[in-house]
Amino acid sequence: MSSHLDLVNCKKRKRGERVFKFKNFGKQGHPVDWDGSFWQNVKVLLEFGRLEGNLCCGMPTWSFQLEVHRHPPLHLLLFIVVEELEETSLHSHCKLCQYVGWGHHMICNKKYHFLVPSTDTAVACLNYEGDCERADCSTKPKHKTKPKPRPTLMELQGHILHGVFHSNGFGHLLCVNGLEMGNDLPGHQIMDFWDRLCTGLRARKVSLRDNSQKKSMELRLVHGVAYGEPWFSRWGYRFGRGSYGVTQPMYHKAIEAIQTMPLCLLLHHLGSFNQELSIIFSRYQTLSGHSLATLGNLFHFMLELKSRLPEESCIDSYNPGILVETTCRWSPKRVEMATRVIVEALKRAEFKWISRQEVRDVARAYVGDTGLLDFVLKSLGNHIVGNYLIRRSLNPVTKVLEYRLEDISGTFLNHEGLATKDSKMKARYMITRSQLMKDLLYLYWNILKEQKPTITGGILATIPMASRIILDTKYLIKEYDNGELPSKSQLGIPSESKISCAILLKNNHHVNQALEKAMAPYESLTLDSNATFDELKQQVENTFRGLYWGLRSFVIQSVVNLNVKGSDLVSQVVKAGGKLVFEGRCSTGEGGLLGNGDIFEGGGDQAKCVVDCSCGAKEDDGERMVCCDICEVWQHTRCVRIPNNQEIPTIFLCSQCEQDILLFPCLP
Repeated sequence: MSSHLDLVNCKKRKRGERVFKFKNFGKQGHPVDWDGSFWQNVKVLLEFGRLEGNLCCGMPTWSFQLEVHRHPPLHLLLFIVVEELEETSLHSHCKLCQYVGWGHHMICNKKYHFLVPSTDTAVACLNYEGDCERADCSTKPKHKTKPKPRPTLMELQGHILHGVFHSNGFGHLLCVNGLEMGNDLPGHQIMDFWDRLCTGLRARKVSLRDNSQKKSMELRLVHGVAYGEPWFSRWGYRFGRGSYGVTQPMYHKAIEAIQTMPLCLLLHHLGSFNQELSIIFSRYQTLSGHSLATLGNLFHFMLELKSRLPEESCIDSYNPGILVETTCRWSPKRVEMATRVIVEALKRAEFKWISRQEVRDVARAYVGDTGLLDFVLKSLGNHIVGNYLIRRSLNPVTKVLEYRLEDISGTFLNHEGLATKDSKMKARYMITRSQLMKDLLYLYWNILKEQKPTITGGILATIPMASRIILDTKYLIKEYDNGELPSKSQLGIPSESKISCAILLKNNHHVNQALEKAMAPYESLTLDSNATFDELKQQVENTFRGLYWGLRSFVIQSVVNLNVKGSDLVSQVVKAGGKLVFEGRCSTGEGGLLGNGDIFEGGGDQAKCVVDCSCGAKEDDGERMVCCDICEVWQHTRCVRIPNNQEIPTIFLCSQCEQDILLFPCLP
């Protein structure tokens, strides 16, 4: 997205407006000290943003300008849109919460959308012909005919990043689109930013639906085979909930089964009629330098080798040693010139180890820009330049970086630096990045995805079965370990302290024992040292009323396992950082009674639906379903053999109801 872009009127931002660093946004002190609960941290963060105008049809929106690179300039805009639950809202229940198993959570009053739009989505929002049709939008149609409503940023697809949080700190990552979608940032940098933001805001749990792909390959399957976990696991996302009745033990057994599949067994069954598979296996076995015994070994080696190969270059051909990124402040010519100077300096050392400072001093006579030299030296470790491999190592005695040159003109290097002088082997197994991706795609479609008759019987039948289980594991969850928030008294400020408080609802004059439904998560509240329990109760009521839709009329009646008077000082009974649970009720007629399912994410009409599928699913998992017209039980269309490209029939009967109809006595 272009820098300084105002999405409302397409004018440049005012000079002097604050710009934040993309690479540290979300860290402690950038831009705020994250020391409160999630909703408190969001409130403080919004004070640093710019309040936008009518960008999201009346919903309050703040923007933050983020600098990714200064040379060349690259800026992004982060938008935070506050969506408040309205009295007439028809979509109060969060389907994503239901899909990941959070249906027992209470509905929150607010949602916070965090969006980093791409250039295309920003332009689409600006250029859309039509006005907003929301009740709180001040603009009116200028045409006699009713114009189409302008889509909000939240409704558009293709954002660089879109995540949504409920005000209690539970959230959902909706999309991440990196270089594959034509954006300026790779996916891992976007995820780093998102994870920093979640950590800083003190999110509780975040879910995502893993639909990540690379060259039409499902990454959760490729990474599952290669590493035993999905791509998102590097940021702490783990199995959350499987679709089609898949459980966590099933998922782990599927991973193990497909990873440990012997390559010799695959060659025995497939190699006789698929010569390409034999060639691919042989190619990477030779490149490896060590035994690749299983399918997991092969995929792991190929992905690791891919990360080491330069773009569109052969690993034994000449390359300048450094892949100059577009963000580099020096031109490729200057980098290449400095590289050649350093190589010549190392040649003079006659292939001996010399310190980094010695190399720098020799090269300094030819390259005056010390910043350029430092950049090249930092980037050259274990890189091939022409016919030489530049080795870099830390001297264990002096603790100084040292460099050495190796002549590899007559050798061929594998991914671990092992060399072979077999020229025939070198010519046969010369590999490029594009060739590796082609081989990976071939293995993916011919072993993991295509269920050919040759691999649907015997032990090989476990491959398509395990692949399907891995692909059906889409919902991942990360639980953020926020720990205990430090009180100010612990930090040397005795005038205030923090106490974690939760509420427990009463229903029909007794405490409901289903604590997972009756209790809301703890919230950290700040109290003065002379605060009384009456003041604490008032603060707890106001906090939970402001957070949850069903607690608008919540009134505290007592403190669980604590007999205190309202005038008692909290500091004399509860230590800083302690926890309290308050019992209470909601007034009749306010829609806040515990018996009313509408206050929970899984309540309402969805709670009335009965899911009982042959795959074992008992709850809605977000996959396409069909309802029997007699028993009104929902099942997956895939499980009842209705293809995805086929419309759901107007009348559908489940197998049980069909059998019951056949047993009906015939009419005379």
